[in-house]
Amino acid sequence: MPRTRFAPDRGLTSRMLLTMFLIGLLYVVFVGALLVFLKGAWLIIVIIAGGLFIAQFWFSDRIASFSMGAREVSAQDYPELHGTVDRLCALANMQKPKVAVAQSDIPNAFATGRNEKNAVVCVTTGLLRRLEPEELEGVLAHELSHVAHKDVMVMTIAGFLGVLTGVLTRVGLQAGLFGGFSSRDNRDGDNTGMVLLIVIAVSAVAYSISFLLTRLLSRYRELSADRAAALLTGRPSALASALTKVSGQMAAIPTEDLRRAQPFNAFYFAPAVSARQAASQAFSTHPSLQQRLEQLGRISAELGRQ
Repeated sequence: MPRTRFAPDRGLTSRMLLTMFLIGLLYVVFVGALLVFLKGAWLIIVIIAGGLFIAQFWFSDRIASFSMGAREVSAQDYPELHGTVDRLCALANMQKPKVAVAQSDIPNAFATGRNEKNAVVCVTTGLLRRLEPEELEGVLAHELSHVAHKDVMVMTIAGFLGVLTGVLTRVGLQAGLFGGFSSRDNRDGDNTGMVLLIVIAVSAVAYSISFLLTRLLSRYRELSADRAAALLTGRPSALASALTKVSGQMAAIPTEDLRRAQPFNAFYFAPAVSARQAASQAFSTHPSLQQRLEQLGRISAELGRQ
């Protein structure tokens, strides 16, 4: 299939390649350290690492869609939504993804899937109820840009190490609680406790580095998707209006609902946090609303001069 007409972003491509390289290097070091310290458990390590990677890569789209309550909808059920996606896909010269709707009052959208064939673009009922057609078009173009640039797949793979280290840290802590650290009556018990502490420490370091790398990439990819969507539709003001409206409406959402949605913020068009939380989050998955609006303002000025 020919290349899509979404504006290419060499900065995004180079950042994705660098992140994948660093994550891969960190993964090799992490697994190597585990093999050194857990000499008798290499088979378990390989099975856990391999199994989690396969599950994360092949089933992440289904897991994310299910977790966020996404349900695939037909053109008969949501003709205007499908019509907008059809128009944008034709404009971008890309394969149409599956279209889904999540029954949630939180105004948001997300894209998931390891490639265009398995991609899903989902909007919430809260978003459909609040946005005007041109605003919804901007949001959908933003999500389709994620699919076209393959950054959904990259974020899925990049997030794998965090999942793995989290699992191993919990396993280590549980093993310690159930006797690993309390066996002080012989040398073997002391060695077991020391090994568990080392595994937890290595996992924590690997997770921290992975967390920082994915957050840096995540912020850039959101700015890239905003820019690509604005250039494709030619209406950056509509996307800016949608961003302002969605971010402002978060204050009306119950705190409990926002907390339930926060684990999926890396997927969302806008983070499910209140304005006060957004301002205080140093490690947010998204750039600030001000940064996004300023970029869209510059694009609007550029398009006005053409």
